[in-house]
Amino acid sequence: MRIISGVYKGKKLISPLNKETRPLKDLTKESLFNIINHSNKFNINIQNSNVLDLFSGIGSFGIECLSRGAKFVMFVESYQDALDVLKKNLFNLKLVKNYEMIKKNIYEELNFNSFNKKFNIIFLDPPYKDKNINLLLKKIYNAKILEDNGILIIHRHKNDDNFLIEQFNIIEKKKYGISKIIFGNYF
Repeated sequence: MRIISGVYKGKKLISPLNKETRPLKDLTKESLFNIINHSNKFNINIQNSNVLDLFSGIGSFGIECLSRGAKFVMFVESYQDALDVLKKNLFNLKLVKNYEMIKKNIYEELNFNSFNKKFNIIFLDPPYKDKNINLLLKKIYNAKILEDNGILIIHRHKNDDNFLIEQFNIIEKKKYGISKIIFGNYF
């Protein structure tokens, strides 16, 4: 695993030692960022964006955002082994402190209403077996933490369509092997 672009381009990321964490594959990540940068369906500039990386794992998505000039990234992860690798990845890059790590269960402990900022990009990459995404999308919607022109990016198994709420607007969908990436926002 590596950083694809930006100031840390080519730097390797430490991978997890177990199967509990499923990092974003380089090819999928590269395609995802190409869509963010070149889509005419939404207008997002990673530079100077605030990014919320939910189920961040080892930080592959959020670190890529930092490398590409994001203003701030908030990593949220509850699995200690993944957090340990995330900390090492951030430390190895000697990143400035324009990020925050939160160790909380996203469904049970994280209060989105307590956030003191809104986000331009919210990335959700829960385990494939997780079937509660609709609850999370409702919490995000109710807390109003997505900027008006912001996007939600959801990484799911290609056959999982059982999580969309009525306020969620799909902008674009792409399949990559057994996974898919959904870009959307709220009505």
